[in-house]
Amino acid sequence: MKALNPLGNTPETDGDDLVLLSRIREGDRDALEALVMRHQAWIYNIVQRMVYLPEDAEDATQEVLIKLVTKLSTFEGRSSFRTWLYRIVVNHVLNMKRARAEAVEWTFARYGEALASAADMDLPDQASVPADVKLLIDEARIGCTSGMLLCLDREQRLVYVLGEIFGVTDAIGAELLETSRDNFRQKLSRARRDLHSFMQDRCGLVNTANPCRCAKKTQAFIDAGYVDPGKLLFASAHVTRVREMAPETHEHIDALDASYAAIHRDHPFHASPDFVAALRTLLGQATFRSILDAQ
Repeated sequence: MKALNPLGNTPETDGDDLVLLSRIREGDRDALEALVMRHQAWIYNIVQRMVYLPEDAEDATQEVLIKLVTKLSTFEGRSSFRTWLYRIVVNHVLNMKRARAEAVEWTFARYGEALASAADMDLPDQASVPADVKLLIDEARIGCTSGMLLCLDREQRLVYVLGEIFGVTDAIGAELLETSRDNFRQKLSRARRDLHSFMQDRCGLVNTANPCRCAKKTQAFIDAGYVDPGKLLFASAHVTRVREMAPETHEHIDALDASYAAIHRDHPFHASPDFVAALRTLLGQATFRSILDAQ
């Protein structure tokens, strides 16, 4: 069953969230855990696109969820619960310490040079690798196009992730970033321009005049350590795509932009780790009890 989208124009989750909040205020620990479970995958998928590496995404998501449960008593209903929660997400990812992939300080110029220096090679023989070769190509494609996001500065990246990948409208984007709709559109337009211009010049996924092909780069990525056949970070035989989870809005976007956005929207919508169990362990029974008592 498709998970309800908390980022749509009318938040599909808000009604049930408020029911859970009412139960939490009555001391229902199960309701608190249910609230975390409803949002953990969406938060994780936003964060993962900000930091690239799943392990760093897990750490940052856990930090966001700790803020959720410890600040829950401060929610006064002046905005939708969705707005309150995802402002916590937005503020966290804009201000968190730099992730490992960000430390490289990629620019589009450096990224382009790195791609150009990766030799075109034949695919590995299927008998020589532990994963299906088609999955290795997917891993190369998803990893490479995800890495391109790191060439955007953090705010541009977040605006692109929200507006282009997860289909957030300018009204919702402005709400979450506490800015004007016009300003959100301008920031999204600049992020599109920078990322899509690079892809138009380098990537063969849409512009077939470009020689860069995922299948040709896969072996070079394996040799460089970007793709580990024994531990795939992104590709899976059975996967739900972002485009299945969030609607396309195509606000102020032309056909070419839509084609490049579709590449990122075809990425996996990752199942999140069990953060409820982790929070239960980290915070402990007494802290959970005190959180409930504070409601």
